[in-house]
Amino acid sequence: MGPLNFPDYSFRLSRVDAREFIYDPIRKKEVVLTPEEWVRQHVIAFFCETQNYPISLIAVEREIKFNQLKKRFDVLLFNKKGEPEMLVECKAPEVKLSSETLFQIATYNMVFKVPFLFVSNGLSHLLFQLNEEGIYISTAEFPII
Repeated sequence: MGPLNFPDYSFRLSRVDAREFIYDPIRKKEVVLTPEEWVRQHVIAFFCETQNYPISLIAVEREIKFNQLKKRFDVLLFNKKGEPEMLVECKAPEVKLSSETLFQIATYNMVFKVPFLFVSNGLSHLLFQLNEEGIYISTAEFPII
């Protein structure tokens, strides 16, 4: 997998036959290394190693129900009270971040109603914070735990 717009992190990679795997410290298992998973693991490393976010406050790839549909979010960060704080949507590097991507995370957020949304394809990153008027605005400041 190619370099991404994140600091350099060490990952536990393995290969079985022709398939590559990467260890996910949140799910505590090896998962197939796809371009989207490469981004997801960089996002997790960014929050844990760069932002000092505790692993115990992060959920990865869990099922949610929205309008009778089963969906899976990529990453959900909780605050110290155990309340959802930030929803993260990861895309493969070749997927451009678009209004469709933002619509997807906004749809998932109807379940969680978090104050922060983060979208990344590993090369570009978008961070939004809910303001006092109930509108998500672009920000550069990640929440402090």
